[in-house]
Amino acid sequence: MKYSKSDLHRKYRNIQELKFEAQNLTSFSGLVIFQKLFNHLDISNKLKRCFDHLSSGSTYSHHKITLLLIVHLLLGYRELRDIRYYDDDPMVKRVLGLFRLPDAATLSRTLAGMDNHSVFKVRILNRRLVLERLSELAPARLTVDFDGSVQSTGKFAEGSAVGFNKKKKGARSYYPLYCTIAQTGQVFDVHHRPGNVHDSNGAREFILECIQQIRSELPGVLIEMRMDSAFFQDELIDQLDEMGIEFTCSVPFERFAQLKGMIEGRKWWRWFNSDWSYFESDWKPKKWSTRYRFIFIRSWSKKQQKGPVQLDIFEPFEYGYEFKVIITNKKVGVKKVLAFHNGRGAQEGIFSELKSQAQMDYVPTRKLAGNQIYLFATILAHNMTRELQMLAHPRKRNTTEKRAALWKFFKIDTIRQTLIQRAGKITKPGGKLTLTMSGNAKVEKEILHYLGILDQVA
Repeated sequence: MKYSKSDLHRKYRNIQELKFEAQNLTSFSGLVIFQKLFNHLDISNKLKRCFDHLSSGSTYSHHKITLLLIVHLLLGYRELRDIRYYDDDPMVKRVLGLFRLPDAATLSRTLAGMDNHSVFKVRILNRRLVLERLSELAPARLTVDFDGSVQSTGKFAEGSAVGFNKKKKGARSYYPLYCTIAQTGQVFDVHHRPGNVHDSNGAREFILECIQQIRSELPGVLIEMRMDSAFFQDELIDQLDEMGIEFTCSVPFERFAQLKGMIEGRKWWRWFNSDWSYFESDWKPKKWSTRYRFIFIRSWSKKQQKGPVQLDIFEPFEYGYEFKVIITNKKVGVKKVLAFHNGRGAQEGIFSELKSQAQMDYVPTRKLAGNQIYLFATILAHNMTRELQMLAHPRKRNTTEKRAALWKFFKIDTIRQTLIQRAGKITKPGGKLTLTMSGNAKVEKEILHYLGILDQVA
């Protein structure tokens, strides 16, 4: 249908007067979806059990504060004091079951009063929510990725230390180690550490604990794992192989001086394409008792070599090429092993989304336990947006070589802008509680779809 200019254009004038009045208006009508999701997951009662050992002397219970933090992050706010921008929103109050929201000082004091046992219980809750989704999904194979991510802190944050910090050199930081599930894009668990530790610090115990938790819930699933060179340990490699875990791990050249000679002495390489070539060997370092499959990868690099060429005693060098070595117990072809290993990049995408859209890089208090609870609030907010989409939409992919997520997920910010941040008015015509929103057909269709699915699974 074609519209005339008179139908499209109008005269406009500046607003002559502004008025601010108390009305039952909400800026976050889309929270009605998450209200039903929280009820479906029984998240309030589950959080309550995480803090039942703590004194309830405060007006606001610990589980209400934690649930508020999850909502706070879903709305897109960062600092605790940002609560003042929505503390009058009726939809937020209804989702939380409160007549009045706490102020920033109350949030800060409550977080400071958290303890290690609270953190442990919330950690177990997050694992349980992810495992429930995996049990329903019942995958034939499950891919877990492990990596750390730096979290800069202030000078006085408890448990922080000065360590490697690429963006803020010399700043104190935390360096948590994360376990993520490739198929669902969720964070399964976190091992919290100060910023001055090596990637491998506590990694072996954490990795085995995560695997044990998954196996106890999904005994028949084939678990496969991807790690970078920082987690390379011969004890861990042997143990994973004995447990029947398929793995790939980058090998640090400095661990075995022989690797450089094997690469530089190689005269003939097999080619994938014009950029990638390889050779492989069943090799056993001198002190190892078992031979493993080592895959040597050479890739054409168009990047210019900057600075003087260092004839490193460990790193192989050939102008125009980059080299890496992967150790694996997988039996498939080299091309599939490389694609599988390179699929680890999806985990970096999860970290990026958590930091830029769920405020994972924010440290709200000086107390370690409070900061850990906030971190888990960001993870729960992320995991629940993924859970919502997995409930409402069918799988879009089968298992790919890179183990891409089985759903094409919208990021948190997209969910926030398209669904959550919708103006509305709460009224009670004829005694029936009603939420009225603008008549946008696309928004109406999406919200009713999500609500319909949640009604079905209730």
